[in-house]
Amino acid sequence: MRKNWPLLLIVVLLITSCKKEVKKELALGDWRAEMEVSEGKSLPFNFTLSKDGDGNYVMKMYNAEEEVMVDEFKFDGDSINIRMPIFEGHISGTFTENDITGEFIEESKERRVPFRAIYGKHDRFAVQQDATVNISGIWETYFNVNTDGEYPAKGIFMQNGNKVKGTFRTKTGDYRYLEGVVSGDSLKLSAFDGSHVFLFLAQVTDSTLDGKFYSGRHSVQEFLGARNEAFDLPDSDNLTFLREGYDKLDFTFPDETGKMVSLSDSRFKDKAVLIQIMGTWCTNCLDETRFYVDFLKNNPNLDVQFIGLAFEYAKTEEKAFEGIKRLKEREEVTYPILLAQYGTSNKQKANEKLPMLNHILSYPTTIYIDKNGEVQKIHTGFNGPATGEKFEQFKQQFDETLEKLTGEKVVAI
Repeated sequence: MRKNWPLLLIVVLLITSCKKEVKKELALGDWRAEMEVSEGKSLPFNFTLSKDGDGNYVMKMYNAEEEVMVDEFKFDGDSINIRMPIFEGHISGTFTENDITGEFIEESKERRVPFRAIYGKHDRFAVQQDATVNISGIWETYFNVNTDGEYPAKGIFMQNGNKVKGTFRTKTGDYRYLEGVVSGDSLKLSAFDGSHVFLFLAQVTDSTLDGKFYSGRHSVQEFLGARNEAFDLPDSDNLTFLREGYDKLDFTFPDETGKMVSLSDSRFKDKAVLIQIMGTWCTNCLDETRFYVDFLKNNPNLDVQFIGLAFEYAKTEEKAFEGIKRLKEREEVTYPILLAQYGTSNKQKANEKLPMLNHILSYPTTIYIDKNGEVQKIHTGFNGPATGEKFEQFKQQFDETLEKLTGEKVVAI
């Protein structure tokens, strides 16, 4: 019997080794996730999991017409890390075949949001009863009501049965693609785009909204709205301007190679220039960047130079440039993006970098400069694809502005 012990030991080791090599897999198909925001409320969203030709996981998250593709997964035993596209945020936790439990983490912002996802086809929001109101149309809305921080917004919604999609536009941008339901007289809207964690809950009548806006676990804003088809926001071309005593813009900031780039460099001389004040953490900025990338692909010979000025949350210069490089590579950005500030996106501090402006009210802000170096227009914010008609208006006005600056015909996108 003793003679067989070595053989038995080898067999046992082989069996143990084979067991260790069994790799856990996530179920492919439909999933529903929930993120716990302030006051114990849950923000739901749907996604699907599939595999690409190389066997790597691909996650597609859905917000109304928006589809966000995530393709960076790391596994260690039953631990999982899913990194968002472009943005620094990631989901970290543990998993089984049909369950993922953990947190959505943004280190630079020092934010953590509890996260859980379960496999299977489930509605985004449960509908308890059929809608008793229809909110389709335009809503004059005010957030942070009765506080010093009160600000206006334009609600734009389309309802079909219980289902609702739309957005809130503000004078500095929009809350992107919101999706949800009206259940009885309750409005529920949510969006998770890899950066922002947005949940809107409200009681509604045919003419009023009364609700709360949850941004992750760090912000709760009360809002009130009234139906008003004629309501619009202030002209975004008149909110930011040059201070008295200044007639031109100037700056010097480093690019990702460490080279200092100035608006007075020879490459910008006698050129129309578009300056994009932005951040790699900003989803409205990402929408705008994608538009600029497509525009430049359609107009490769247009006599204009684009420059991005990044104001980053990242704690270190190295991390800030890592974010810029990631954005440029994944979105195929061909124009330079300079690091104007890191460690904070505070707009007051940002304004110290560009003191010739009355203020930096929004990320993004776009400055249009003619061939003589004169500032012709400053556009605050960005109305992205989720705003529908407003986005189409922006594209038309953008083309007209570039034609005026360059004296050339542009190819519309």
